[in-house]
Amino acid sequence: MPQPRWISRSTLLLAGVFTAAALTACGTSSDPAPTGSSASTTGAATSAPGSSTGKPAPTVSDASATQLCDMLRQELSNWRIQGGTLGKIGLNALVHEWALRNGGINGQVLADKAILDRTTTKSCSDVRQQAIEALGIPNLAAGLAF
Repeated sequence: MPQPRWISRSTLLLAGVFTAAALTACGTSSDPAPTGSSASTTGAATSAPGSSTGKPAPTVSDASATQLCDMLRQELSNWRIQGGTLGKIGLNALVHEWALRNGGINGQVLADKAILDRTTTKSCSDVRQQAIEALGIPNLAAGLAF
């Protein structure tokens, strides 16, 4: 039986996430935003002091936190059906997509995975708890692999 020639959307999304993560990990710019830029990123994360590594820990705006909560809420039923193994893959894709939408902070999120738990505990603790139960993990940070 011949294989279909079209790549599925989920495969393209996953490839895009891997590409974005690889490109974000390779960036070493000390100035993340160009000077004089008038472009705004709605709900973009900003950096704040307080990281134990000496680097600024990312903080998340209220709009970004709401967006993350909404994205998680939409996936809860899928994760309950899929279980932890497939659900964690979906969580990784969701988090990287969210980070990409909010200023390309994928590298910062990977460096400080607990930001997911801090953000969701503050903004939508009920959704966070349901996601943890559906995925069978102790916290959202534990579900991130890449």
